[in-house]
Amino acid sequence: MTIYFYGADDVPYGCFSNFSAHDLELDGHLWPTSEHYFQAQKFVGTRHADLIRRARTPLRAAELGRDPSRPLRRDWERVKDDVMRRAVAAKFRAHADIREILLSTADEEIVEDTGTDHYWGRGRTGNGKNMLGRILMRTRTQLRTEAQERPGPAVAKSPG
Repeated sequence: MTIYFYGADDVPYGCFSNFSAHDLELDGHLWPTSEHYFQAQKFVGTRHADLIRRARTPLRAAELGRDPSRPLRRDWERVKDDVMRRAVAAKFRAHADIREILLSTADEEIVEDTGTDHYWGRGRTGNGKNMLGRILMRTRTQLRTEAQERPGPAVAKSPG
């Protein structure tokens, strides 16, 4: 079975959307959503990045991040996947409730069900790269590994 998601309000997988209302802490700042973080990183070290971080909604952060009058950082195409990986991982590490939802998907394929984004989602033809879905699946694997490596409660040895 394939798990499709798109809107932040879709139950139960809306939390997979970068627009979901789950804050995260990265690079010394609290970000209202992973969308805020991702869009701001296009302009890291500028006033525009801080403006995006303070945007009232993830949609506004996305609009500001896609402003064609603002020059993107030179290495954006090279680093954007890593930026997304960091944002998604931080979000799911920060919130146990949505971490459980992600882990509950077992080994199912996760697909961002958008016809407009051929890179992050499945795209109009359904043959898109689905990079956000891939990053979610990779994050799921990392979180599962971390949970297995975490030591359980200490067992007290009886004297003698």
